[in-house]
Amino acid sequence: MRKLIFGALAGLLVTGLIPATAAAQGEAPGAPGTHPSWLPANKTGFGTAHDRSSNVWFTLQGGQLSEVYYPDLSTPSVRSMDFVVTDGRSFAVTDYSAKSQQVRRTDDDSLTYEQTITDDQHRWRLRKTYVTDPAATTVLVDVDFQSLTGRPYQLYAVADPDLTNDGSDDSAARARDAVTAQDATNAAALTAQPAFTTTSVGYAGVSDGNTQLAKTFKLDRYDTATKGNVVLTGRTNADGVRNRHVTVALGMGAKAVDALKSAQASQRRGFRDIARAYDRGWQQYLRGVAKPPSSLKSGAERDLYKASMLTLAASEDKHHPGAFIASPSMPWRFGNNDPEWSPSGTYHLVWPRDLYQIATGLAAGGDTAAANRAVSYMFGTQQQADGHLPQNSRVDGVPYWTSIQLDESAFPIVLAQQLGRNDLWPGVRKAADFILGYRGPNGQASPYTQQERWEEQDGWSPSTIASVIAGLVCAADIASHNGAAADAARYLAAADKMKADLPKQTITTNGPLSKDPYFVRLTKDADANAGTTYNLGNSSVTMDQRAVTDAGFLDLVRLGVYRADDPVIRNSVRVTDKDIAFTTPTGQFWHRYTKDGYGEQADGSPWDYTFPAESRTTFGRLWPLLAGERGEYELTLGDSASAARRLRDLGRVSSSAETMPEQVWDENPPSGQTGFPTGTPNTSATPLAWTHAQYVRLAWDVKAGSVLETPRVVRCHFLGC
Repeated sequence: MRKLIFGALAGLLVTGLIPATAAAQGEAPGAPGTHPSWLPANKTGFGTAHDRSSNVWFTLQGGQLSEVYYPDLSTPSVRSMDFVVTDGRSFAVTDYSAKSQQVRRTDDDSLTYEQTITDDQHRWRLRKTYVTDPAATTVLVDVDFQSLTGRPYQLYAVADPDLTNDGSDDSAARARDAVTAQDATNAAALTAQPAFTTTSVGYAGVSDGNTQLAKTFKLDRYDTATKGNVVLTGRTNADGVRNRHVTVALGMGAKAVDALKSAQASQRRGFRDIARAYDRGWQQYLRGVAKPPSSLKSGAERDLYKASMLTLAASEDKHHPGAFIASPSMPWRFGNNDPEWSPSGTYHLVWPRDLYQIATGLAAGGDTAAANRAVSYMFGTQQQADGHLPQNSRVDGVPYWTSIQLDESAFPIVLAQQLGRNDLWPGVRKAADFILGYRGPNGQASPYTQQERWEEQDGWSPSTIASVIAGLVCAADIASHNGAAADAARYLAAADKMKADLPKQTITTNGPLSKDPYFVRLTKDADANAGTTYNLGNSSVTMDQRAVTDAGFLDLVRLGVYRADDPVIRNSVRVTDKDIAFTTPTGQFWHRYTKDGYGEQADGSPWDYTFPAESRTTFGRLWPLLAGERGEYELTLGDSASAARRLRDLGRVSSSAETMPEQVWDENPPSGQTGFPTGTPNTSATPLAWTHAQYVRLAWDVKAGSVLETPRVVRCHFLGC
């Protein structure tokens, strides 16, 4: 936990940012305020300027601005900004509470978003347009506020900073016609043009603007909030009748003065000019990559494709090239900021596995420069001294979670070979040698992994082993190009042995799901015919390892280790379809594995890790990206028509503003009930970069009629060229 610099407020007073005002009431009551937490993860918008000098990002959730990331993509620093409408006498409502909320991208070639919110009582309408300033660290919100009754109303902007990923230690102050917040490291400033007519700061849930207005329909002006979960409030001059337009700026900086300067500079430049520059940046980016392929038949599909490329590009940190985060969100318990998860450090991190998926998607779409930055980052920033790559890391490369996942050391090697990066041989050699020498806690030899791709179990996993075998063959190819023939021979021999051992480790011939052999999700003992049991985690049940399936074995086909028409592969497809597939109105999708528990509770409440084993309190929902993996398999079989249908279905799960989720509602409750339509996004991580990358990649694969990212050297080694 960071310590507050108590001199910060005194400095603000000295520099004159807080004028003495007779009507103001000094320190706000109610410190430290309520416990800070992040908003739900189902984002409907994600934007930033393409320019690298503007290291600020915004997200939208429901009808409001949600997390703002600054100074990097691993650091959320603002929880939300919303608006309150009141008549000053009888009602006060927050805009995000209205039932009528629409969000869209205003330009198919950019990441400019517009939210339109209509009051439930049809008294007013708000239209909010979001961009960031390419020349500053400012989020700009252009607001059109319309009274639908002809009567004037009051419009307040309310911002909740959680600076440097911690909302418990911020200070806040009025600054003439602006309001600022500061912690030991970063700051935020809220301004308006025309200027706010009244401002106040307070503590969340006690003296903040939302709480005050809900109780009294008026705003008491407090000058300071010294330390805690602080909130900034400003009354705009918009009344919905005579004055309808206001631009609100949320500036970020290292100090309050810097944040205020950024916001004020953006206001002087004006929203119109900034929005044009913002759009030009993204339009120029799209002109430099491939146009949507002909496999995308409708305008909506092509728009989603462009949104996917833009979302992937926006997911790269500005100051750490190649550092693409998994998702700008914190699902469920990860967003609670309780002691175990404070500060939040979950999906807004860099996973080497996700980064491989992102990079191959970008490369397929013509952004090979980004893919090369990604692989350079993997080996130049993330790789550890012993050669392995961490489970995940902050964008600066500092590991966050530290379990060993062998696929996350193997996939970077595959990517390096796919991109022809023979210059990365020193890092590739270290990673390949780590894979070969890895031993588990009880001496288990590689390809045993401490965690498989779903990060919940150890053992021998078909998907992990597929990546390891492919990684070793790719390492051999890079070794050969660098004159290291002995290393190349060593890696190929190890890959051949792992493929030979794979059936015993992961293919059961006596399992309960089929009389014919099939792949299991994983084994705990490297014996797929043993009835070893394990608990699946996430409040789920304990099962015989032979009865638990997932579709990760398809990576053996995608990576060129097995033929698509191999009898065990075909039978495993049938087994998984019967066990973990479900057809929704938007298409057929798959669970991660049998009786997955990583998802919401049966009443729609958030997932939590605290529920007891065997209780089946939480339910893992359907993962759309697995439909993309199935489409790649079908292409390898030569079934282009089925792959095209998977592409169509994958595109159906996006939000109205083209953000793609991690999961969609399935066959389990509350799916199918009001508010939980089957086959539509739940509150999982959205946008998930992996889903967007899978969509882009499958679109190009369908056009080509083959899986483009299959490493030729792997296919040739095992299956013939």
